[in-house]
Amino acid sequence: MMRTFVSKHHLTLILLPFITLIGVAKWYVHANGLQPMELNAYFSTLVAADVFLLGFLLSGAMPDYKEAEKIPGEMAAALDSIVEECETLRSRKASGAVATACLEHTRVVIVAIKSWFHHERRTRDVIVELRAYNEHFSAIEPHTQANFLVRLKQEVASVRRMIVRMRNIREASVVAPAYAVAELFTAVVIFSLLFVDMGTLFESVLITTAISYLLIYMILLIRDLDNPFQYHDKAHLQDEIAIEPLDAVDRTIRGILKAK
Repeated sequence: MMRTFVSKHHLTLILLPFITLIGVAKWYVHANGLQPMELNAYFSTLVAADVFLLGFLLSGAMPDYKEAEKIPGEMAAALDSIVEECETLRSRKASGAVATACLEHTRVVIVAIKSWFHHERRTRDVIVELRAYNEHFSAIEPHTQANFLVRLKQEVASVRRMIVRMRNIREASVVAPAYAVAELFTAVVIFSLLFVDMGTLFESVLITTAISYLLIYMILLIRDLDNPFQYHDKAHLQDEIAIEPLDAVDRTIRGILKAK
């Protein structure tokens, strides 16, 4: 249960020291009467404009994130189709050896893809492993129908297409200048909050920390969603895209190879 709580609120836990520091700074400013700015409609407009800008960035990051959620499952389904066909061929004496070799290569491909997710392999390394299927398909060709072979090649092509798409998602971010403006604007708003007179000490600290928490949290959230494949820094333990479907295919292959 504790692990679930930490997973759900990991961004809040990251922000907690910063929000505490902002609260202490506001307390110091209020206690020493260093609040020359009055709370007015113009300042409220400034906060609203920052929220609008962050909402714009969030709406730009969400479509890629939603698409990325589907990719590991679709990739696993494509590889599982190859496994299924190889399993059928493996049951025949004449094609057993070539089917086994294809299954073993599928495990190699899965390992390469997982290493690529963790930034341990380059994209071209994975593409090379996918191209190596051609050798296995040439060996399989005499033992199966042409339409089944075409289907296997299409599945490999779809995996290659998804690899390229994922590379684009994790390397291309939401418009960088918009990020810069949002971060600068948020810093200006938070700095201004420290010197705005909001009434009592409790009201001042509460409003300042609450608005600061919301704005900074949104920036961190957008950065998280903008690259859902950050497995190399263990961010996937909280909210990165799950790649367990690939592990499931690997377990299926191990079960087939163990079977007589």
